[in-house]
Amino acid sequence: MSAAPARPLVADLRVADRVDAAFTAEPGEVLAVIGPNGAGKSSLLHAVAGLVDVEGSARLGDTDLLTLPVRERRIGLVFQGQLLFPHLSAVDNVAFGLRSRGEGRARAEAVARDWLERFGIADLADRKPRELSGGQAQRVAIARALATEPDVLLLDEPFTGLDVSVQMALRIELGRHLRDFPGIALLVTHDAIDALTLADKVLVLDEGRVAQVGPPAEVAAEPRTPHVARLVGLNLVPDGDDLMAFTPDAVVVSLQEPEGSTRLRWHGPIATLAPHGDAVRLLVHASPDLLADLTPAAATELELVPGREVWLSAKATAVSRYAARR
Repeated sequence: MSAAPARPLVADLRVADRVDAAFTAEPGEVLAVIGPNGAGKSSLLHAVAGLVDVEGSARLGDTDLLTLPVRERRIGLVFQGQLLFPHLSAVDNVAFGLRSRGEGRARAEAVARDWLERFGIADLADRKPRELSGGQAQRVAIARALATEPDVLLLDEPFTGLDVSVQMALRIELGRHLRDFPGIALLVTHDAIDALTLADKVLVLDEGRVAQVGPPAEVAAEPRTPHVARLVGLNLVPDGDDLMAFTPDAVVVSLQEPEGSTRLRWHGPIATLAPHGDAVRLLVHASPDLLADLTPAAATELELVPGREVWLSAKATAVSRYAARR
């Protein structure tokens, strides 16, 4: 089975009251889809895959995927939770897609074993899913999706539920395979590390609509939603037609209202305080909620506890200001 010529994906999708989003992804591109819970990330992927009722179009070159039966779409899908066929061995799981598309048993098994070798788990070929660890099972699931040489690879939070060390190793492995993948990859994630290290472009969904699209570094530097700002560790404050972004360590915490016209200031009660690296991080219910980092010694000196009213301030020179919409 040979791969089809690489073509861009141009989509305009509407899923009930959950998604109304348009986007374009180029061949060889990894598009990370991020947003808060309920934003429609998984629904967007399921719409492309044909797993939910959808209106609109998803054109891959001259072909609208939405007009094709699901089994005729050249799509690989990796779910959360290492969903494998429990009655099949690892090699038969990987070969399943090829066999279902008419490939002969010997050829399908050879391709499957090759993919298991690429993921470093060839010695696990005859094991059933119950005999695999979470990381091993997810490697099998990703190999199964790639073995069919899909035009579009859909990854729905592929690292969810795995130990941190396993996530790190699998992220590196997946990144290596995505660099060689000629098709289009859509990656749903809730982790900024995934977006920053694996993606060529980031699409931000908010309440089912596209709030921002751009290169990972640009989205991280100038977030346009509170969710993305939190993901990358920034405070985000609306100011008319502009947004202001600044780091928690640029915030000064005091018990009295700060003086000086060059300082921006906010006031509110402490919601939480917790260790954060070498600092103590406060979440303050100001308008909007803001993060502030200070030293443990300063937190002790100010007698900071949840519920205590504090003032927050930041120098205007420490704040990045940019247009709310482009």
